[in-house]
Amino acid sequence: MARVNRETSWGDGHVQTADDAIRRAIIEDYGVVGRAPEPDLEGLVQLAATVCDAPTAVINIIDDRFQHQIAAVGIEPAVCSREDSMCAVVFRKPGHTVIEDVTLDERFATNPFVTGEIANVRFYASSPLITPMGVPIGTICVFDETPRELADADSEALKLIAHQIVDVLELRRLTRELGESNEQLESFAAQVAHDLRNPLTALAGYIELASEVPEVAGLPAASRALARAESVADRMTGMIGRLLDYARVGGAPVRRTSVDVRPLVTSAVEDLRTAGMADGADITVDTTVAVDGDPTLLGVLVQNLVGNAVKFAGAAGGTARVEITVRPTIGGVQIAVDDNGPGVPLAERELVFEPLERGSNTTAPGFGIGLATCRRIAESHGGRMGIDDSPLGGARVWVVLPVS
Repeated sequence: MARVNRETSWGDGHVQTADDAIRRAIIEDYGVVGRAPEPDLEGLVQLAATVCDAPTAVINIIDDRFQHQIAAVGIEPAVCSREDSMCAVVFRKPGHTVIEDVTLDERFATNPFVTGEIANVRFYASSPLITPMGVPIGTICVFDETPRELADADSEALKLIAHQIVDVLELRRLTRELGESNEQLESFAAQVAHDLRNPLTALAGYIELASEVPEVAGLPAASRALARAESVADRMTGMIGRLLDYARVGGAPVRRTSVDVRPLVTSAVEDLRTAGMADGADITVDTTVAVDGDPTLLGVLVQNLVGNAVKFAGAAGGTARVEITVRPTIGGVQIAVDDNGPGVPLAERELVFEPLERGSNTTAPGFGIGLATCRRIAESHGGRMGIDDSPLGGARVWVVLPVS
């Protein structure tokens, strides 16, 4: 998988950046690419064609490589490269686009959809599809092979249809997630019961062993057994504490204020060094903006992200390196934590966000609750979270939180 900081120029003048990772994750959440057209989306694209009196209308989803036509009237839905897409030229720019004759517009005059290589478009109008986070993911567009005008009322109607398309995508996502959450809750309960049963059994065994040792001669053995019991009890306490952190997120209201991430990182690093977990690690922080959110919840999020990165950094040998950056990005402000650890395989990048799940690249201690808690915190703020390759060689874990 390409690293998110790699810059790749496309024919539309686009340079692939970390913003594309966010857009790609949102598109994947909607689950419409590569599927049969949704009836509701087919109805809206038909409405766009009718309102604008156009022979062809298309809903386009545009990722970092392709334009996916997920519903269409007048043509069969297809996929084309982003470089050939007309909508890719304008969908990231604010506003509505109406062009009476695209052969007179230097942005489109040589486009294959105009020159006859793919089609012979002359009239073109489009409205961007903007998610609730403010991220553009595509367009609803109408076009014709004959130059013509579009009435103001019809143009406004196309904008409204774009909003309705996003509402349908959001409803589809929420419905699917609600269904999945019930299954996950049942699985989560079973996993918790299993993971707590093991240390409980060990605890009972050590206490029983201590109780059976002769009073005088067995004191050292009893002491060792009780010390092991105490260790198991501490492990259980840690697990239960992390489970409670996970459960509490979403239960309390999010109190938003402007939060400087740097002191949160400093506090997290001090705690790690006190515990002997960050000795010798090279940890840097680069913040250019404040984050809009709940200081307490963001403190938990940063503590988990930094702790996780330090745990895996330098696993292949050498100095452990962790870089934390906070930057404005598409849809809000991004907190990114990079490390030089083993990384997370592409196939596991969703799995590791599930409670009590841990990646195959780790032998480090932990309960698999930290990333699940972080995702709940991000979602409670209306944000999102993902994992990509890091320029340091390991993983980049990123969180995007919207601006109020």
